[in-house]
Amino acid sequence: MTQRVELATVMDRLAVDELITDYAGAVDDGDWTAYRELFTSDGRADYRSAGGIEGEAGHVADWLAESMRLFAMRQHLIVNRRVRFEVLEQDTGADVARVRADYVNPMRLATDGDGSANGHGSAAAPDFVCGGRYSFDLLRTDDGWRVREVVVHEKWRRLPG
Repeated sequence: MTQRVELATVMDRLAVDELITDYAGAVDDGDWTAYRELFTSDGRADYRSAGGIEGEAGHVADWLAESMRLFAMRQHLIVNRRVRFEVLEQDTGADVARVRADYVNPMRLATDGDGSANGHGSAAAPDFVCGGRYSFDLLRTDDGWRVREVVVHEKWRRLPG
């Protein structure tokens, strides 16, 4: 492998890492415009294993915006990222990346009118925690790497009480 190819691979890995981090930040911050912009025009998301829906990214973003109102605090920790690059179609040379990454997601329920949980404000511990694995299929576009599909594979959850 030449140094030029190695440098390009490192740059792609950094860009993919940033995209995955931006995904977590958009969900945690409730920035649904940013969430939509992370996807290709035909991008899809599947949250069924976590009790959610599957569909076109914009539709799923609307569902997330509504369902995430239940939580005053969200913090996705996406770790153990395994990235594999490949060519999707030999004739077009479309670049794809497949990312498998584990997550832990502590959240605090919003129970008071001010958005704080149980009257404890932002210092309260999370009362809902789940974990699992994300499967991201990414596509290199003219605007950089974008999510073509994300599938959540929830493996466990701990509920209040």
